Amino acid sequence: MRVSVIGASAPTDAAVSDAREVGRLLAERGHTVVCGGLGGVMRAACRGASEADGHTIGVLPGEDRAAANEYVDTAIATGLGHARNALVVMNGDAVIAVDGAGGTLSEVGFSSVYDRPIAGLDAPSAPHVEAVETPAAAVDYVEANVD
Repeated sequence: MRVSVIGASAPTDAAVSDAREVGRLLAERGHTVVCGGLGGVMRAACRGASEADGHTIGVLPGEDRAAANEYVDTAIATGLGHARNALVVMNGDAVIAVDGAGGTLSEVGFSSVYDRPIAGLDAPSAPHVEAVETPAAAVDYVEANVD
């Protein structure tokens, strides 16, 4: 399945470590990582997936595919700015949020609108977000809750 990994663009060191581990676990379990394609949590999740020979998709806010972080395999330029957050969520079967602020909250909202299960790892508290304690618990949750 495809899992959208969302979160902070300027994360804590702990969030970077968690996102990298989420990406690694997703790849090891045969899943594709979808994200916003830039830095922070997005880069860390893509790095973890890439190091485990997984596939990554970056849905970029701008018009230049070259703006994607170096761990994105498939870059999709949208020219939509933050409006691309809906596309990040729509292109995953489930969502894992790591840390985050306003942009993450918008993606959490779209996750609810599009009925995607969402695990939150030190993510903002919001309706429909299942708070989990570890990267493995986040991956377990989304695997168990996709139809």
